[in-house]
Amino acid sequence: MLLQPSGLAALRRLGLHEAVLARGARIDHLDGRDLSGRAIMDMRYSRWRTGAFGVGVQRSSLFGVLHDAALDAGVDLQAGTAIAAVDDFDAPRLRDAQGRTYGPFDLVVAADGSASRLRSIIHPRVRATVYPWGAVWANAEDPDGQYAGRLHQRYDAASVMIGILPVGRDSARQPPQVSFFWSLPVSGMDAFDAFEPWRDRVARMWPEAQPVLSQLTPQGFSRAIYRDVSFGRWHRGAVVMIGDAAHGTSPQLGQGANLALLDGVELAERVERPTQVAGYQFARRLQTAPYQLLSRLLTPLFQSSSRFWPWFRNHIFAPLSQAPGLRGHAASVLAGSFRLGPSPKALRP
Repeated sequence: MLLQPSGLAALRRLGLHEAVLARGARIDHLDGRDLSGRAIMDMRYSRWRTGAFGVGVQRSSLFGVLHDAALDAGVDLQAGTAIAAVDDFDAPRLRDAQGRTYGPFDLVVAADGSASRLRSIIHPRVRATVYPWGAVWANAEDPDGQYAGRLHQRYDAASVMIGILPVGRDSARQPPQVSFFWSLPVSGMDAFDAFEPWRDRVARMWPEAQPVLSQLTPQGFSRAIYRDVSFGRWHRGAVVMIGDAAHGTSPQLGQGANLALLDGVELAERVERPTQVAGYQFARRLQTAPYQLLSRLLTPLFQSSSRFWPWFRNHIFAPLSQAPGLRGHAASVLAGSFRLGPSPKALRP
C-alpha cells in the first residue's frame, strides 16, 4: 500500500512514524504512461510541499508496527473470535459465534474492512457494491533499486493497468521489495490461471518490468476486490464504524489506508464519550466524502472497458492536471490533505 503524507501524519501522532519509515520505501513521484511511453500521470509530492513524500509499505510491515504498539499499550487481543451479534447498542455487549458474550463496553469500534460483517449487524439494509474491476498482486525483490523512488504504472486504454510500487523490507535480512499489480475484471479473476501466456503478454507490453516478471509465480499472487461503501450513519448508539467498513472506495487515489489511520486517530482525539460519535462522523465526512466522490469519478478513467473515458483521461484530464495553476491542487489531493474544513492541528500533514 501507499502511505500518503496524511497517513504518515496519523502515524506520527501515534509515535509510529519512524518505525514505518524504517520498513517502507520513500516515494517521491507517481509516473503513469501509456504503452507508447507518453506521460499520462505525472504527480510529484514536491509540488504540494517541498520535501514531502509518500511511503510504499508492505501490509505485513504496517500491521506488525501497529500490532506491536497495541500490545505495548496493554491491549487485550483475542484473535479467532467471530462477532455474530451486538446486544444493546447503547451499552453494547458483543456475542461471538459460539454464544460467548463480552462487555458491556463504553464504545465499540467496528474496523473490519469493506467486506465488513459487522456493518450488516449495525445497519442491516446497507449494501456495499463490489466494483467490477479489481486487481491481482505479488511481491518481488528489487536488490539494485531499479524501481526505487516512484510508483510506476502502464496503461492500455482503461482495460489494462499494470503497476510496480516499491514497498521496502518486512525484515532487516530481506532485500528491498516491490509490489507488482495487474488490474482486471473481477469476473475474470478465475481465468488468471493461464499464467505463462499472461506473463509473455505483459513482457511485450512493458519490457522494463521483465526483472520483476521473471520472479513471479501463479502461487505468489493475491486478489484485491474493492467495494463502494456509502451510507448515512456510521454509528448506532455506542457502536461506530471506521475505515473501509464506513467509507470503502476504489483505490484510484491511494487513500484507503490513510483515511482509516486518520479515522482511528481522530476518533481518539474527538470522542471522550459515546454521545460525541455523531460529531466525529460529521468532522470526518468533510474529508472522506470528497475522496469517495473523486475516486468514484476517476475509476472509469483507469479501470473500465470504455473507449471514451481513456480518451478523456489522455486528452483532457491529464493535460489539465499538469496545468501550472492546477498541479499544486492535484498534488494536495494526492497527499491526502484535501478537506472541506480544517484538520485537527495534530493531524495536519
